[in-house]
Amino acid sequence: MKDYVIETESLSKIYTTGEIEVQALSAVNLKIQKGEFTAIAGPSGSGKTTFLNLISGLDSINSGIARLAGKDISKMTKKELSDFRRDHIGFIFQAYNLIPVLTAAENIEYIMLLQNISPAERGERTSKVLEDVGLKGKEDRFPSQLSGGQQQRVAIARAIVSNPNIILADEPTANLDSETGSALLDLMHSLNRERGITFIFATHDPKIMDKSDRLIIFKDGKIDSDLIRNSGVHS
Repeated sequence: MKDYVIETESLSKIYTTGEIEVQALSAVNLKIQKGEFTAIAGPSGSGKTTFLNLISGLDSINSGIARLAGKDISKMTKKELSDFRRDHIGFIFQAYNLIPVLTAAENIEYIMLLQNISPAERGERTSKVLEDVGLKGKEDRFPSQLSGGQQQRVAIARAIVSNPNIILADEPTANLDSETGSALLDLMHSLNRERGITFIFATHDPKIMDKSDRLIIFKDGKIDSDLIRNSGVHS
């Protein structure tokens, strides 16, 4: 039996500005299995970021169903959705979204504070994940004291430290030079392979598309193509 972490049925979203309606997403049906390394690509306005926002509950669904880890997020209250996101989804953003007054270690620990994890376990997990992302020795640095690539490594560490079911990454390499972006992509690919973490990217980056096990192209709010390449997930 296949273990799906994401299932959508006729997922749709319309944005309204005055009298103008824009169909950002139109009846999208998609299933993503545990452990996939999936890229969602397409031109600007194709619906890929809207799709990520809907399946994570960052934006409201007009119609259709989105299930994460078997739970229908459209039926959750705001509090339930917030708690569910905290415990099941890791986010990596283009702009890093680190808290500037917190150190690298404190940024990583913050999600575990919200989960009421003990100080001892927080410290142990933070130390391990800093080593995993190549930032051992930089735990006391503030974001302003780190390069863009190092800040994104902190963001990756923050995303994985709570052991989420899935990590959603929106243009995670867009603000980085090519070499740094490639190194971080290799890091995320290793985390996917070694820990079985499910990654879904919304991206324009050809390197992410090439590295992905599955490449889904959106066009005009719909899935235009869905290419599954060699992956143990799909065997």
